[in-house]
Amino acid sequence: MSIKRLNHAVLYVADAKLSAAFYTEVLGFAVAASMGDQAFFLRADGSDNDHDLGLFSVGARPAAPHSVGLYHLAWQVHTLEELVAMRARLVEVGSLVGESDHGVSKSLYARDPDGIEFEVMWAVPRADWPAQVGTYPLDLDGALARWPGLDTADA
Repeated sequence: MSIKRLNHAVLYVADAKLSAAFYTEVLGFAVAASMGDQAFFLRADGSDNDHDLGLFSVGARPAAPHSVGLYHLAWQVHTLEELVAMRARLVEVGSLVGESDHGVSKSLYARDPDGIEFEVMWAVPRADWPAQVGTYPLDLDGALARWPGLDTADA
């Protein structure tokens, strides 16, 4: 017996309605169901899951940075062009906090309204994975020149 994949994540947030607005307006999730303003179940574009992200209101409970608990969630896009568009959107809403090239992925890091960090990433084709993975500066222009329009979301 083994785990096949992550089916969904559930987050406790200060205001589920505010968080749902962020995840739908910025990351393109759709509301699949809700329980008033207290809980929202969101589905990613093209997902066949009942929901990919659950949000439950618990009020403000600030956590210390780098404390035990969730570090981040990673959401994958299909193309580098989508990653570039997502970068612009995250900058526009003041959410982008970092970006990296890990060799196996091109990644953006951002925070939601509660300060929960998430990653939006594009997967490098397995045939192009480097021998050594690490964390390097992200060069989106160089990546676009190398893999224009390549869809790797299902790879």
